[in-house]
Amino acid sequence: MKRRLVATFFMSLGLSFLMSCWVTFINLGWSDVFLARWMEAFRLAWPAAAVIALCLGPAVEKITSTIVRKLP
Repeated sequence: MKRRLVATFFMSLGLSFLMSCWVTFINLGWSDVFLARWMEAFRLAWPAAAVIALCLGPAVEKITSTIVRKLP
């Protein structure tokens, strides 16, 4: 469980950081408010990403194992 929590922490951190940057850039472009809006989006996205990753993690691992077992 400890490994799953640490992995979830870092995966949700990285994904929410980069995705919030990307979506903020798509919506605003490079502007004077970009950094502030990006950090606000990241602050809101990270907790949601962590909870979602923690909840979906076991199902994703199970699906991945099933797919990998069937590969040649």
